[in-house]
Amino acid sequence: MWSNGRTESMKLLSHIQHSCLQMLRRTAADGRQRRLCRLLSSSGPPWRLMFFGSDQFAVESLKALTSSRSSSDGIVKSLEVVTLSADVPVKRFALENHLPVHSWPPDNVDGQFDVGVVVSFGCLIHETLISKFPYGILNVHPSLLPRWRGPAPIFHTILHGDTLTGVTIIQIHPHRFDVGPILNQDFHQVSDTCTADELGAVLATKGAHLLVQTLSSLSERLAHKQEQGQIGATFAPKIKTSISWVKWEEQTCDQIDRLYRAIGFRIPLRTTWMDDKKKPVPGSVSYQKESNTLAVCCKDGWVGFKAVLLKKRLTAADFYNGYLHHTQQKKRFCETDEGLFVSRNCSSSREKSQCCDLKQQNFLP
Repeated sequence: MWSNGRTESMKLLSHIQHSCLQMLRRTAADGRQRRLCRLLSSSGPPWRLMFFGSDQFAVESLKALTSSRSSSDGIVKSLEVVTLSADVPVKRFALENHLPVHSWPPDNVDGQFDVGVVVSFGCLIHETLISKFPYGILNVHPSLLPRWRGPAPIFHTILHGDTLTGVTIIQIHPHRFDVGPILNQDFHQVSDTCTADELGAVLATKGAHLLVQTLSSLSERLAHKQEQGQIGATFAPKIKTSISWVKWEEQTCDQIDRLYRAIGFRIPLRTTWMDDKKKPVPGSVSYQKESNTLAVCCKDGWVGFKAVLLKKRLTAADFYNGYLHHTQQKKRFCETDEGLFVSRNCSSSREKSQCCDLKQQNFLP
């Protein structure tokens, strides 16, 4: 009789340890109420996870967690997803893989999850929700924090010519983005030809692997977490379309190249075409027949483009035949087939100007 009662008690205790979180309150010396969380679930994987995400970068982490859930020795016991909008890559992946999907903000979180994971979510998560997760909420961030906090770290990594970057796993802070304690980091060398799109794909994969690694030893990582300092902290604001206007008088070849690699796959670089020619000044355009390239003079040299978008896409040869050659016929005393691209702030007073987008950039000797 006693043995049966003891067995039932052990079963009940096991159930409580696995699924419940006891929330206690204590009063600090200064009179403020603090929450004391005492974990009654297991101190290691597999975890019950809630995933917050939206874009393709986040999908890579969700893929890794889904694979771990399916494996016999995985670190994920259950996995549910929260998205902000109806048609985003994370939601499509979740539905295709039969993962439960919640709208934002999620309901009925109490006691259902051990840890949260947020990747490219775009919304600050309130302290009340964070406190529902005994191990907090982890974030996969594509930079070596505290460098490039903010929504566009990959773009700014390329734009500023960083040669070293990486991914960071942090515990999120309830009041500010990207300032929580660091649990893990992995490094990545940035090549001098890498685009933001290429770098994003690499860091998404690295971040997914680092997330799984961190979850496999989460208790230890939390015990040795490191607070971020302010030394080396920089901010990566959203990229605005206005940055795509090339300033020939101010920007060097290297700066224009980095700008193109940072935003060119989403936003074409822009300038204004003026069909006049005086002498090679920043913005001067020359057609190089041998390489089928438009050479544009900038602050410290010449930078080449293979195509422009002027009403429609024109190759360098098309632009030469339709514009530069026409200019040469009007000005027969010029020694080369040249015209002028002007910076945005210099074109407002010009009457015969047209806006065009620059494509497929390369350097010229």
